[in-house]
Amino acid sequence: MAFKHLQDFIQKLESEGELIRITEKVSPNLEIAEITDRISKNGGKALLFENIGTAFPLLINSMGSNKRMCMALGVNNLDEIGMEIEKIFQQLTEPHNSISDKLKILPTLGNIASWMPKVKKGKGDCQQIINHNPDLALLPVLTSWKHDGGPFITLPLVNTKDPLTGKRNMGMYRMQVFNSNTTGMHWHLHKNSARHYHEYKKIGQRMPVSVVLGGDPAYTYAATAPLPDNVDEYMLAGFLRKKKVELVKCITNNIEVPNDADFVIEGYVDPLEDLVIEGPFGDHTGYYSLQDFYPRFHVTCITHRKNAVFPATIVGIPPQEDAYIGKATERIFLSPIRLAMLPEILDMAMPVEGVFHNIVIIKIKSDYPGHAIKVMNALWGAGQMMFNKIMICVDGDINIHNYTEVINAIVKNAHPIDDFYFNRGPMDVLDHSSTRFAVGSKLGIDATLKTELQQTDINTFDENILNTFGEIKNYKSLQNQNLPILLLAIEKNQKQHIRKLIQQISDKNALVGFKYIICMDSNVNLDEFSDVVWLFANNIDPERDMFYAVNNEGKKLSKLIIDGSRKTLKYDDFQRPWPNVVVVDDDTIRLVDSKWEKYELGEFIKSPSLKYKSLLFKGGAVAEEE
Repeated sequence: MAFKHLQDFIQKLESEGELIRITEKVSPNLEIAEITDRISKNGGKALLFENIGTAFPLLINSMGSNKRMCMALGVNNLDEIGMEIEKIFQQLTEPHNSISDKLKILPTLGNIASWMPKVKKGKGDCQQIINHNPDLALLPVLTSWKHDGGPFITLPLVNTKDPLTGKRNMGMYRMQVFNSNTTGMHWHLHKNSARHYHEYKKIGQRMPVSVVLGGDPAYTYAATAPLPDNVDEYMLAGFLRKKKVELVKCITNNIEVPNDADFVIEGYVDPLEDLVIEGPFGDHTGYYSLQDFYPRFHVTCITHRKNAVFPATIVGIPPQEDAYIGKATERIFLSPIRLAMLPEILDMAMPVEGVFHNIVIIKIKSDYPGHAIKVMNALWGAGQMMFNKIMICVDGDINIHNYTEVINAIVKNAHPIDDFYFNRGPMDVLDHSSTRFAVGSKLGIDATLKTELQQTDINTFDENILNTFGEIKNYKSLQNQNLPILLLAIEKNQKQHIRKLIQQISDKNALVGFKYIICMDSNVNLDEFSDVVWLFANNIDPERDMFYAVNNEGKKLSKLIIDGSRKTLKYDDFQRPWPNVVVVDDDTIRLVDSKWEKYELGEFIKSPSLKYKSLLFKGGAVAEEE
């Protein structure tokens, strides 16, 4: 289903009871983000803020549920899209020996042609109002978290062109607003627009850039999709909306943008100009991404349609709206991966605790020993899957969307030494735990069925250990769930503390019956297992932070220890700055508490940040050394 513009999508949301209009005056500085965090983490509706001190209302959390994500893409179930991709692939690749067979695929070819974007002449609806003296202050740009470097445009569809081939790219890269006509341009070093930037730098020319906001929500999803370099995001959008995207040429550069966009911010990046400090920013990992150097974007013109709506999102400790966008990618791109690369893949899951790139679960049809290793290596070499840190591979009748079943499969089928594989490769630039920036280790877990399964006796944990080792502030054994897993909350006070401590505990035979010991900082609530997973997946470089207890002869025992604690220079010789988790400040919490009834959002919801404030270390965006 194609939406005419963002207002059209808003009307659909409202007709389905999926939108709340907020007429109370609110501020884009922290207040909107705190309201949205409370709503999004509790399965709430899309929010349209209509009184925020600018001429334009702000829409947020518009895709923050499975239903709204399906509405945005015009389906009842996200798996429908993958099924359609498979159907098209089969029609195009099956033998066509007779004329009749060849004629049968003409409708499919016609449909594909109808999805290709088309550039129309003249001005578009997105250019009904043209501001040649642009002022970004006209837009209700959000400051989401206390230690953010400033306001950030959070749903920008950044359009660039390869200067050598002229091919378009549309990606989503946050933009910190510096002043009335400049922003940062946070394209990561692995992204296509960053590659375009370096090509422009080689030829010494300014790089035209146009940023789209709003329009059909299919554009927003397409900008996040992990497409190959040679696939036009607007073709994917055309496929999703079953109607070609109509593009128009910008006013001050040669970039083409959707006719139905709400806003277009036109400008350029000068690759010969010095990079500028950008950030910090409370990111989707749940931690701040810290200051770094990025290009400066110069705004030359802002155009918009009449009655434009400003789209935004917030990211932070999961789950947030981006979890549902990630779920769409999981379901849509399963089919292309299976069809083009690995037909043995049956299903894929990206748990929200893994913030897209930290944890991926793969279900395969395993035909031979080592099959899981082959699949993991292939995926680590495929597009944005190269950023994955932990990949778990299962087979059989495991439902990989039931994480209890997955954990049981690991416990039952994976030997802690023989079935855990370490690799190295590129990491997402947002990964704060790797020893080297953007390069780190990866863990593959082969939890497929084996001929000989390793069994572990479940024994009672010796609680006296808490009295023996005072640095253990809390523990939780999962033996009552028949899982040989032990969680420890430890207050580190010396170098290599966790390695030394675990060996001392092991020497006292206090770990009998445990296969996996997960060590966390002393401020972590071990009763919240999903939070433990989110934290340690963020905080480990697997090859560095996973090790085995050894016996008196130095032989590895089948006990894998995971050091999910914060890494510091003092105790871990960690050279990089470590970020804090993202929580809202107390003043904003009190403000939203006091105004809750005025927002007319229903029953009071307390701030999610209250649960996570205990995870904060001293400092701001950067956690200070003690």
